[in-house]
Amino acid sequence: MEDYKGRTAIITGGASGIGRALTEELAQRGAQVTLADIDAALLEKTVASLAAGGYDVKGATLDVTDFQAVKKLVEESASDYGRLDYMFNNAGVVIGGEAHDFSYEDWHRVIDVNLYGVVHGVGAAYPLMVKQGSGHIVNTSSLAGLTPATGEISYTTSKYGIVGLSNALRSEGAYYGVKVSVVCPGFIRTPIYQNIEFVKLDRDKVMKMAPKGMPPEICARVILRGVERNKAIITVTAMAKAFWIMQRLSPALVRALYSQGLMKPMRKLKTTD
Repeated sequence: MEDYKGRTAIITGGASGIGRALTEELAQRGAQVTLADIDAALLEKTVASLAAGGYDVKGATLDVTDFQAVKKLVEESASDYGRLDYMFNNAGVVIGGEAHDFSYEDWHRVIDVNLYGVVHGVGAAYPLMVKQGSGHIVNTSSLAGLTPATGEISYTTSKYGIVGLSNALRSEGAYYGVKVSVVCPGFIRTPIYQNIEFVKLDRDKVMKMAPKGMPPEICARVILRGVERNKAIITVTAMAKAFWIMQRLSPALVRALYSQGLMKPMRKLKTTD
């Protein structure tokens, strides 16, 4: 277990799920962590719980779609601690359904949070890390950023964008001593799946199709092992690893699996709403 004593980190979407688990892991290892989340009540509860455990954490209510707010948080954190070592761009939302049923607002909401949330985190933290000559940006994508996942097309679009952004920035950042990794998990037991919205689909029946998923605490440990090894792409869960291998070997097979294995049974759960 690597010692993070004296290291500083910001984690967006930090009040629950992967973000909270990462906070606890980093804090256990001595890091000073700022949790950022749009849910002020849940954030306050999470920070109080972790602080009661003796962890060096603080909270910041944040809407990642607001670049100026993200920039302000990054600058204040770097000023308070003297530097910023890790920026975890982790906030995300999902809307499920078929593409032709999505409204313009459905597209915008997901892409604004998932993709532009990462763009804003990068835009705020990367220039600061270039000046420092060090730092590590860790962007949360998904298996849906490596394979053409159906039934959540705005989510897939946003997550592909995060993978492309991260890989390109990694190539640029190496010159300045800045590391960049992208995390691509399969199913993780987080509130994102409890809160997922569906368009013209029976939510309860669709959720019964979903795998149980990996606990976020295990996911966080896998992520940090990848960060410590400076991996470009950190896949989490056996399913994500298997699908990524299949995608590289036979893209047509993966498309068929999504089409027949996911969309065909999902279409039977359509509603008229």
